[in-house]
Amino acid sequence: MDVADSAEIDPSAVIGPGCLIRNHVQVGEYARLGPDCVLGRGAYIGPGVVVGRQCTIQDYAVVYEPSLLEDGVFIGAAAVFTNDAHPRAINTDGTRRATDERDLVGVTVRTGASIGAHAVCVAPLTIGRWAMVAAGAVVTDDVHDYALVAGVPAQRIAWVGRSGMQLRAEGDGRLVCPVTGEWYTEHDGFLTRD
Repeated sequence: MDVADSAEIDPSAVIGPGCLIRNHVQVGEYARLGPDCVLGRGAYIGPGVVVGRQCTIQDYAVVYEPSLLEDGVFIGAAAVFTNDAHPRAINTDGTRRATDERDLVGVTVRTGASIGAHAVCVAPLTIGRWAMVAAGAVVTDDVHDYALVAGVPAQRIAWVGRSGMQLRAEGDGRLVCPVTGEWYTEHDGFLTRD
């Protein structure tokens, strides 16, 4: 494990072996990082967030609690995961809203998915396996496995394979990855790998 001196890791957090944690990273209470993760400069991992094995979270990304990242997830620079379904700083009577009064909800990112730089994922939602969120997208709805989404709000614009490359349509709902040769089938707006 290689942790920069300026990183702030809560003593209750669990950091897996082989992790690389850069300058000014913050990891909150009871957060868990699996083995071989990389956290870029200034990344923030909230209390209780669970990060799987071999994830990369680039510079200044913000992953608020109670998010869950499965194995092999990529989070681009300055991406943000929200966590309050009804955000307000004050109550209706003008008093400051206490942290424990918040309705916390999380973002779940399934195995192999990638979130582009400056993307915003508005909880609660799930990003499917091997899906890809384009840089700058604002995701407000769940993203299906293998979907490539872009825009504000994000919409599916293509399908991608496990390589991250856009799949090539071969007719009859069949698609192929130009890199790996893996075949996929589209049916009713969902994609499955053969």
